[in-house]
Amino acid sequence: MRSLLLVSAALTVIAAPAMAQSVSAPQYYGTLGYTQLKSDGADLGAITGRVGARLHPNFGVEAEGSIGVNDDDFTVGAVTGTVEEKFDVAAYGVATLPVTDRFDVFGRVGYGTTRLKAEAAGVSQSDSTESINYGVGANYYLDGQNGVRADYTRREFRGSGAGNADTYGLSYVRRF
Repeated sequence: MRSLLLVSAALTVIAAPAMAQSVSAPQYYGTLGYTQLKSDGADLGAITGRVGARLHPNFGVEAEGSIGVNDDDFTVGAVTGTVEEKFDVAAYGVATLPVTDRFDVFGRVGYGTTRLKAEAAGVSQSDSTESINYGVGANYYLDGQNGVRADYTRREFRGSGAGNADTYGLSYVRRF
């Protein structure tokens, strides 16, 4: 976990001098893909979409939203049930390091909310939890507009005993 924070911090330090330069033309992008969410109590899946703006070659912002598509079963004592991600939304600051014309790596830090629903023994409960999110990833562009993205994000949920989750995503990227 500390290495992820160090990589994100290093990317931010690299991008900091570049942020002082003027913004000429933001580069907009969107992604659509699958995200796997793993926590101590669940292994869930979601379809994730993002929109972002690269305000500078090394700095940008993005918003993401996911809708759960893969539930998980759990057992507590003699009771079995199901947990599902209803949705999540988040906003991020993104520091990018272009490696080549077609490949770049990035670190991101943001804030989000996740809504989960659990059902057991005929009882259903939904709850939303906010989180501080941070992670790293890479984009590989097949041409000037189309590419693939792989990313890892850690969600540290707020509140006592709230826990955390790791997400792993693979997405199609389209630059506009």
